[in-house]
Amino acid sequence: MSPFDPEESPLARTRRARRMARELAVIHPDAHCELDFTTPLELLVATVLSAQTTDKTVNKVTPVLFARYPDAAAYAGADRAELEEVLKPTGFFRAKANSVIGLGQALVERFDGEVPGRLADLVTLPGVGRKTANVVLGNAFGVPGLTVDTHFGRLVRRFGWTAEEDPVKVEAEIAEIVPKKEWTMFSHRVIFHGRRVCHAKKPACGACGLAAWCPSYGIGPLDPEAAAKLVKTPAASDTE
Repeated sequence: MSPFDPEESPLARTRRARRMARELAVIHPDAHCELDFTTPLELLVATVLSAQTTDKTVNKVTPVLFARYPDAAAYAGADRAELEEVLKPTGFFRAKANSVIGLGQALVERFDGEVPGRLADLVTLPGVGRKTANVVLGNAFGVPGLTVDTHFGRLVRRFGWTAEEDPVKVEAEIAEIVPKKEWTMFSHRVIFHGRRVCHAKKPACGACGLAAWCPSYGIGPLDPEAAAKLVKTPAASDTE
């Protein structure tokens, strides 16, 4: 049965959600983008590479990648075999090499080699969907964005904030609940919570600070000791 309660009024749901969002800020004061980057281009490439792998794996690959390909033109003219070799640890490296080369070419041809700071432009780039665009906007340009990755979608459904499965519809519904200025940090906190506490198969319900407002409370162990053992430290949390 879905945790979403259609009989809960939109106002009650928004109030409950905002209370949970405030608590998430207390639980995860260290929440941040876990991909290492120094420029919008680096973040864009790292986010594209993070599909189907962990941020930790991407962060191991990017120092070599960023040193070898310092700008969009370098990606556009990359030797495919060389690039694939660097990207191999991230999985799906042939498709990712295609995306990164295509990305470089599109940036050079259409945006003078610079990463655009608008959602409408970003989503026209190869391998870039709304999720990637919002990561880049929120963390490289300071433009509020909701990052609906698998953790985010799973948690807001588990919290009973939405019943939607489609990421675009999830984003639209949560955008109505969470104040715009908080979108980027809120996304980080939800993703941190999903990686550290509210796991897909066995959430640490008995050690969760959101228990009082969560309709899914009880789907994981309630015993505080058993639940505490499920909570991952930041160093171990990037395995999902």
